[in-house]
Amino acid sequence: MKITHLFRFLCLVGTLCTGQLGLGQILLDNPSFEGEPKDATTPIGWLECEKGTTPDILPGFWGVYLQPYDGETYVGLITRSNGTWEAIGQRLKASLKKDDCYQISLELAYSPAYAGYNEPIKFRLWGGGERCEKAQLLGETDPVTNTDWKLFSFEFTPNKNIRYLIFEAYYDTSKKYTHNGNILIDNISPVRTCPRA
Repeated sequence: MKITHLFRFLCLVGTLCTGQLGLGQILLDNPSFEGEPKDATTPIGWLECEKGTTPDILPGFWGVYLQPYDGETYVGLITRSNGTWEAIGQRLKASLKKDDCYQISLELAYSPAYAGYNEPIKFRLWGGGERCEKAQLLGETDPVTNTDWKLFSFEFTPNKNIRYLIFEAYYDTSKKYTHNGNILIDNISPVRTCPRA
């Protein structure tokens, strides 16, 4: 029996399926942020990784009514004009290895109405070896201005082993002032090893 077939068999019988979908794939917990819509609530499976982080499980609060891309809910993160911002993260089921290549994708959107936190902002992806550690910036977008869901993909190579990923809202750094903004996140893919050339 080939090792890939053996893994799938063991996964089906429940002896080896612990967050890895198959060789080279790691599934995140609650990747579509499912839960009861509620403001200032961290979705199940996620950690608050920046002081003052109060994520919202949407839609239905703060004037945000965009329908989910996947499942019933998604998460909203904000930046504030006082210089603070929000970030959430989680511990992976297996480490991402130094010098290996990985890919991840997710759906992002922006809401022009979010209780005054209405400006477009960036999304940033961090990796670290400890809880909420931002050791390496793995990916960053331009300010997200699309008001419907759009797929964003990242490819990265860790410079050390990574056990935590952090998903962060961040300011549009082209502006010379901090500002109230928002970003909506849904449907995070498994982390996959890059295809071999």
